[in-house]
Amino acid sequence: MTAALNTDPHTDARTEELGLLPEWTRIELLCLCFMQAREGPAQDVLDRLKQVQQDVRAGREAGVWNTLEQSGDVIHDSLCQDLLACVYAPQAVPRIGWMIQDLQHNQNPAPSEALIVALLAIPDTHLETVRHALLRLEQAGLITRDRTDPFTAIQPDHLALSRLLKRSLGDWAPPGAYPVKRRAGWWELVLPAEQVTMLREFLLWIQHRDTVVNQWGGQLCGGPVALFAGPSGTGKTLAATVLANELDWPLYRVDLAALVSKYVGETEKNIGRLFDATHGRRVILQFDEVDALMGKRGDLREARDRYANMEVSYLLARIEDHDGPCLLTTNLRSQIDKAFLRRFQMVVEFPRPDSEQREELWRRLLPPRAPISDALDFRQIAEAVNLTGGQIRNAALHSAYLAADQESDIDTAHIARAVLREMAKEQNQVSASQLGALAGYLKNEDGSAR
Repeated sequence: MTAALNTDPHTDARTEELGLLPEWTRIELLCLCFMQAREGPAQDVLDRLKQVQQDVRAGREAGVWNTLEQSGDVIHDSLCQDLLACVYAPQAVPRIGWMIQDLQHNQNPAPSEALIVALLAIPDTHLETVRHALLRLEQAGLITRDRTDPFTAIQPDHLALSRLLKRSLGDWAPPGAYPVKRRAGWWELVLPAEQVTMLREFLLWIQHRDTVVNQWGGQLCGGPVALFAGPSGTGKTLAATVLANELDWPLYRVDLAALVSKYVGETEKNIGRLFDATHGRRVILQFDEVDALMGKRGDLREARDRYANMEVSYLLARIEDHDGPCLLTTNLRSQIDKAFLRRFQMVVEFPRPDSEQREELWRRLLPPRAPISDALDFRQIAEAVNLTGGQIRNAALHSAYLAADQESDIDTAHIARAVLREMAKEQNQVSASQLGALAGYLKNEDGSAR
């Protein structure tokens, strides 16, 4: 008889209050029974185990695992629930991790397949069923492991664990990267319809991988990898944020400067640490300004050039092998070697917004509760200066601060001065002709017309 459970209808207020606690208590008691196997488990331990098994049945019937429901039907399978309880318990109750370390005679608190089978008293005739269930959990993104042998540690997925235990992910970040904490939805993207469609198609590579690869026999490849190309401020990082939020995965921007080292071999080590840390985690990695690394290759004039090419090749190899989405951005698509472009699943061009899109951006990016002058002509502002979305965001906020200082509505004069400040970032002198219709609204510092 195994310790694996079948659900039995029984719910009450106590079940709801206990939540997942019976699951963790059961695993702890099973560990204790296993430790006492030689002498035989104490009767009080067996009595507690009998009671907690009833609580576990009731909790499962009440849906204590439903927090992970987006991972599919796998969480409703009784054996899969047993396996999840074993894998997640050390993270939920750290003392269980200590017990697992003792049972495995190593320093790893994560259980192996062999230990789980022993704890649940699963007979050898059912081992293939266990391995199939572990594979299903791995494909559903609920567990991770480096190998499939019986003695490899099985870890919970980082995001699934945080959802189940309602824990914040905190400020964890892989080495050489930092989290992008902004939230954004599709409605915030002001792009041509074709670009939005391409972004949605990129998600298909992630959302339907199981169908295409495991069910239809499609070729398994890493990534997927996409290149976002376009001028600064055209929405590349915003698009990456939208994709991350759609998947409910964290987005991390990789600081290439932190990875690249002047010492031979150190760059590869830094790259390796980054991808090793994100292995098995549901995260999106964003690499900015990759044209600096993936430029067109020329003659190798120095030994350093040869090492640089080796570093780029290693980075690309790790990106392609990485089992998770990587987004590469560039302001200079023309500078990227075409041989590199062929290795990406998607290349999305981010154009400068046209006048209609600029008008929409101005309307959206002024603070939503700010007082706005009735005389403000958004069409006129949009047609006056060809700004990017990022520039409009900055100018819209600056105009709001100008109006707040004067305790007035945001008017065209505020917009004009804010646009002037934004344009002056890229050139020392901005002529009136460059401001178009906005030039007539500029005022001197004393408030007089220019």
